[in-house]
Amino acid sequence: MNITQLRNFVMVAEELHFPRAAERLGIPLASLYSSIEKLEEEVGHPIITRGKNTTVTRAGNVLLEEARERIAAAPEPAVQKKAPAGGKAKANKGKGRAPAVKGQPKPYKKRQGR
Repeated sequence: MNITQLRNFVMVAEELHFPRAAERLGIPLASLYSSIEKLEEEVGHPIITRGKNTTVTRAGNVLLEEARERIAAAPEPAVQKKAPAGGKAKANKGKGRAPAVKGQPKPYKKRQGR
């Protein structure tokens, strides 16, 4: 079982609301759903019932205890450095060529007459 999937499951079990859990985790809702589905496939039983009221099943409660233990025993995730903002701007593709501007004729090209 993947620690990330277990963390996602614990958050959903605490919130009992998928959109709020996704917001707290900082991930898209679709990837949270797929993470829970993969975990359910791995376990072989549904762990969360979806619907008007999201609840944790019996198998989910057993997994929840185990997940919390595994998360506590796992090392903290490595902090990823953010890439510096900005970069090399590539307005020109080569020497002497102007960048194409939308709505303007291409440089050094004659317009076709009617």
